[in-house]
Amino acid sequence: MPSLQLTDTVGDQVVIAVDPHKASWTAVAVDRRLQPLATMRVPAGKAGYRQLRRFARAWPQARWAIEGARGLGAPLTSWLAADGIAVLDVPAELARRVRLLSAGHGRKSDEADALSVGIAAQTATRLHAARTDEAVAALRALIEHREDLVRTRTQTVNRLHALLTKLLDAGLPRKLTADIAAKALRRVRPEDTLGHTLRALAADLVAEIRRLDRRITAIAEQISAAVAASGTTLTELHGIGDLLAAKIGARTAGIDRFRSAAAFASYCGVAPLEASSGDVRRHRLSRAGDRQLNCALHIMAITQIRRPTAGQAYYQRKRAKGKSHKEALRSPKRRLRDVVYRTMIRDTDTSLLTAA
Repeated sequence: MPSLQLTDTVGDQVVIAVDPHKASWTAVAVDRRLQPLATMRVPAGKAGYRQLRRFARAWPQARWAIEGARGLGAPLTSWLAADGIAVLDVPAELARRVRLLSAGHGRKSDEADALSVGIAAQTATRLHAARTDEAVAALRALIEHREDLVRTRTQTVNRLHALLTKLLDAGLPRKLTADIAAKALRRVRPEDTLGHTLRALAADLVAEIRRLDRRITAIAEQISAAVAASGTTLTELHGIGDLLAAKIGARTAGIDRFRSAAAFASYCGVAPLEASSGDVRRHRLSRAGDRQLNCALHIMAITQIRRPTAGQAYYQRKRAKGKSHKEALRSPKRRLRDVVYRTMIRDTDTSLLTAA
């Protein structure tokens, strides 16, 4: 049963803030004074959604804000969008900082988390409205599923390596494939019980790696087809293939929600942060932003500096000025983020013209 606690309504601008989890959603109504008016916890699902809508009737003009609206909050975001209700997407890191800086010594509970989401929605000026683009959501699901499969394959290969060190004196190369392992196992003829058991386990792992390879290949083909259908020209940029283009598109979730290249850079975590004090003016590396997007731009930059490209020439000029490898790499990385931003803006403009 949901819990409901009511206080006197104060203020004419209320935010219904939601902290979503797999099994439950916790909502807090937050007024302009950043005070909680009511709290409710409901089970995640259609029934819980209907209870939240009834809960929100007390504030007909209230805005909705959800932590991770494209993550655990995606189902709730989709149902609200279907009913014509816009949702502010509050990053989890922003809500966490609000909670730590609020009164209460940073104590953590679902109600405190939801209240932090509401405070962030009431005070932050650059939050984005969550959008439910089914094509983008499907692409992100494919990307995340492939990453899970790749992670599982890596773990399986590591277990196989550990077994083979007990069966083979010299072990096998670091880049182990199912075919290499199978060929090596054919030479193993154990005579004791332990050896037979280890060989059988290794054979099972080889079969599992082959199965994972087939699944990863199939998912990659689906991703390539989705990228081709999207009409993106990101794949024309040096260093971006179908997988990176898919990740950038899925994680960005609409380039037009960024007001400028600088805003996109901040979202990706590639914009330097000012760390000045007194007369000293300096900047430090940002650890904020979407780390998956940051990783995609990093891979693109690494690929470019290894080939005769404009990015490589720019990197070499920085190195010639005495910059370290990491310092020199940041410069082309920042330039590439602008190239990616302009390319995605151009793709959006082209698709709008085509639709018209």
